[in-house]
Amino acid sequence: MKFDKQVAVVTGGASGICQAAAEQFAAAGATVCVGDVAREKGEAVCAAIRKNGQQAQYLPVDLTNHGSIRDFAAAVLQRFGRVDILINGAGWSKNTPFVDTDDAFWEKVINLNFIGPMRLTKLLLPQMMQQQFGKIVNVSSDAGRVGSLGETVYAGAKAGLIGFTKSLAREGARYNITVNCVCPGPTDTPLMAEVPDKYRDLFIKAIPMRRLGKPSEVADAIVFFAGPQSAYVTGQVLSVSGGLTMAG
Repeated sequence: MKFDKQVAVVTGGASGICQAAAEQFAAAGATVCVGDVAREKGEAVCAAIRKNGQQAQYLPVDLTNHGSIRDFAAAVLQRFGRVDILINGAGWSKNTPFVDTDDAFWEKVINLNFIGPMRLTKLLLPQMMQQQFGKIVNVSSDAGRVGSLGETVYAGAKAGLIGFTKSLAREGARYNITVNCVCPGPTDTPLMAEVPDKYRDLFIKAIPMRRLGKPSEVADAIVFFAGPQSAYVTGQVLSVSGGLTMAG
């Protein structure tokens, strides 16, 4: 799969699944823009990509901050001139019983996982419409499909992202813009490393394949939705979970 002369914007690309996606896009010829709040990690990822003779640049963005999103979108269009692929991959939560959460927690989780991606998409979508081409891939979660104990607010935000995906796919189709959604299950990322071992073990026991997913395995699905082999696929939700969830 080749992405020569295409610009791929990847939020959350400083680590985990979206770092793997950024690396795959760059290896396939895309010019990659890594957007993340973690400046040092983002710059390090891009520097490593460039050492391989590939194209990648870091731009800061805080998806919980409207002004930061506006600045990021403007910088992307000014620096690259176009966006062919948008990966809304940044996300965060903390396993907490719903009754122990507060408004500040709700706002952070919902803004980062749902409102922020919508705001960024709205700012970059007109340029895709103008060029009559675009690939948008939203990274949701199986929590948004089937729920998850201790992640009620996160599950709600990610479910919103799934609905957003399906509806935007209908609007984007006439402009040759596809919008699809990848839902990772438990994956061996830095965020998963913060989960207590007893919960990691429970995840693994519940997964039919008896292991956590690799970031690169989820990235494979992201890259598929962004590539030419999915030209007639839009509005779809794909679980990458080792069989943990099998709901339609």
